[in-house]
Amino acid sequence: MDIAEVSQRSGVPASTLRFYDEKGLITSIGRHGLRRLFDPGVLDRLALIALGRAAGFSLDEIALMFASDGQPRIDRRMLADKADELDRTIRNLSAMRDGLRHAAVCPEPSHMECPKFRRIVRAAASGALGVPGKKIRRVASAPSK
Repeated sequence: MDIAEVSQRSGVPASTLRFYDEKGLITSIGRHGLRRLFDPGVLDRLALIALGRAAGFSLDEIALMFASDGQPRIDRRMLADKADELDRTIRNLSAMRDGLRHAAVCPEPSHMECPKFRRIVRAAASGALGVPGKKIRRVASAPSK
């Protein structure tokens, strides 16, 4: 199959196919003029790559999931670790969703008067809500006069 057919059948843009080929995620089997040619099995490989991307694996991690002959060689420990990471993300997002729902209907005149909202704000500032690189340092208040 030429690159245009692979792109059409897989839904993956030709530019991405060329990038994957250069990274070694897929391998062209030759050329027909300027067009790269691929074995029909590339569609299964692209589906596995899409699954890995949807699960949050990087392209480098996905590359480790294939043996040198192109066959899947998926590390089960890596899958379990990713599942654990997804569990943490789900817990954090669920807590954030619940906090936003509470804030939307909170009866307090100001959100800052709501104890639950203030706990959420403190958790976000401490980085406990799992937003990488978003930890906020507390600044000491100036003494009041």
